[in-house]
This record gives sequence, structure tokens and C-alpha cells, in this order.
Amino acid sequence: MFKTMSQKYTVAVLGATGLVGRTMIQVLEERNFPVSELIPLASPKSIGQKVSFQGKEFPVQVPSAEIFQKVDIALFSAGGSVSQEWGPIAAANGAIVIDNSSAFRMDEQIPLVVPEVNGEAIFDENGKPASIIANPNCSTIQMVVVLKPLHDRYKIHRVVVSTYQSVTGKGKKGLEALEEEISGKKPENYTHVHPIAFNVVPHIDVFLDNDYTKEEMKMVNETRKILNDQNIKVSPTTVRVPVYGGHAEAINIEFENEFEIQEVKDILSNTPGVIVKDKPGENVYPMPIESYGRDEVFVGRIRPDYWHKHSLNLWCVADNLRKGAATNAVQIAQLLVDKLTPKAIA
Repeated sequence: MFKTMSQKYTVAVLGATGLVGRTMIQVLEERNFPVSELIPLASPKSIGQKVSFQGKEFPVQVPSAEIFQKVDIALFSAGGSVSQEWGPIAAANGAIVIDNSSAFRMDEQIPLVVPEVNGEAIFDENGKPASIIANPNCSTIQMVVVLKPLHDRYKIHRVVVSTYQSVTGKGKKGLEALEEEISGKKPENYTHVHPIAFNVVPHIDVFLDNDYTKEEMKMVNETRKILNDQNIKVSPTTVRVPVYGGHAEAINIEFENEFEIQEVKDILSNTPGVIVKDKPGENVYPMPIESYGRDEVFVGRIRPDYWHKHSLNLWCVADNLRKGAATNAVQIAQLLVDKLTPKAIA
């Protein structure tokens, strides 16, 4: 629980100098989140840097138990090992941690939350918020926003998904690698395992014993947890593409029940956080370049599977730094303050 009943909150951002951390701070400002004090945190190598927020400069600090004693909400985006070390410390000192790494996602005691899908999971039956809340993987977030209303209506049996993920999914290094390769520089070690400029790499994260990557298994396991249905079968292939920002996904959904394609479009058009762009005859469909800087999930190319009457094909796109990470985390924080102090946000 928050340590004060004021309508503004002390917010820490761990990983404040990274792409996602900076985007978190940007989204906090854009949404006029009720921040009384911003505390940017990062590793010692970032000491000396400053972060801008609401017209002020805030010096970057290294995390400590003492700092977290005065923090209400801590947004983490500094990697799994950092989260495992500092998440419990921050929570023990009274902060509510919203963690963007994979450290806690599959912990049964920790909610894995996409606000449009399962925002209620943040709170227990007594209305008390969890001390640590996990932010899902970027590719999972945009997919489940689309799947949820369709699962509620038709019940999903199986999902086959191929992703086209931008280089910013790998952070600053991923972006810099593409820019260097485009400029003609040949690195000694490829950040994306293979050249990414003018290439497509079907390999994100490490390969596991089952020959799926860790990224792919995240989509399998996280989807089931968020939708609270272990019977949903998810078959993913995750691919890195030379795009600066925005992930795209081609999704085939097999339902247990028959559907009408117009009803599907109507359902998605009325789903919060979803924008349908589906006029293929006019060349209107979602593209990463249009999602950049936006918080919505865009959906198009909605059509029945040619061979299976219970199956549907669609294409969805979202900004991976925003809805796929930073915005989703801030939306979770907004649910917290809306529930605990309803007048906190005008």
C-alpha cells in the first residue's frame, strides 16, 4: 500500500537512461501522471546524467534500499537480473514495483497484467494491490489485447503467430547496430546474431532444448497466464526485421465456435485500445511506421481462413517501446492510483 494518502506520488524509474526507461518518463509526462517527485535510477556508469521531466532536470542515482523507502511506485526496465536483485528490496521498503523484465512473469504469486485484458489481477479479493506486478513481453501484449475479446466471444482453441519485430526490441544496442550496418560498418560481433540491415533474422533470444526460442516460449506461456486459460495452444515464430520501431504480427486464430467476419470486425472496433484499419481494396492496413509513437494496437487484414471455417487471419501492429513496454507499465500505475485514490487523476 502507498505510504501516504496524498494525491501525488513519488515515482522511481529504474533503467531511466535506456530506451524503455526514457519512454516511461515520456509517457508519465504525456499522461499527466500525478508525480510529486521523479527519481531516475540506473547503473553507476550513468551517474552524471540527468533526465528531463516536466521542465525540470533530475540527476540519475543508483538504486538503494534507502531510496526505495520514499518511493510509492517503481517502474523497472533494467533487465531480469537487476529486477531479481532490486524488486524484492523495493517492495520490502514499501514501493509497488511494476517490472518490465521477464524476472517475475511466470511466478504464480505475481500478476502478469495488460490493463485492457486483466487489470483486475493487480488487486486481491480485499482490494489490496500486489507488491510486484509484471509487465508482459512486448509481442505478447499487443497480441492478447486483440485475442481477449475474441476469446470471450468465440473461445480460442489455437493461435499460430509469426512476428516481425523491430530492432528497438533489443534496446539501444539493437538500434545502433542497424544504423551502423546501414552506414557500411561491419561489426566484429553482430548484435542480432547475423547482419540485420537488409535482412530478416528468425531468431530472437536464445534457442531452448525444444528448438523454440525463449522469446517464442514467452508468447506461449504468457498468453495462457494472462487469458487465464491453459488450454489455448500457441505456436509462435519470432523474427527480427530491420525496422526502427513497431512490432507486427501475422496471427491465425482457430476458434471452437463459428464466427461471422463482420461481427469480428465490430468486436475489435469496439475494443478499448484497438484501432481497426481494414480496407485492403484501398491499401489501408496497419504498418509499423504508422504505429510509431502511438499507444494503440492496430488491426487489419481481417479475413476468414481460406481452408478452415473456424479460423481467422489478421495482422496487428503496435509500438513496442510504448504499448509493448512503457505505456503498458504506466497504464498499470494508473489503475493503481485510480483504485486507491480515485481523485488522483482528473
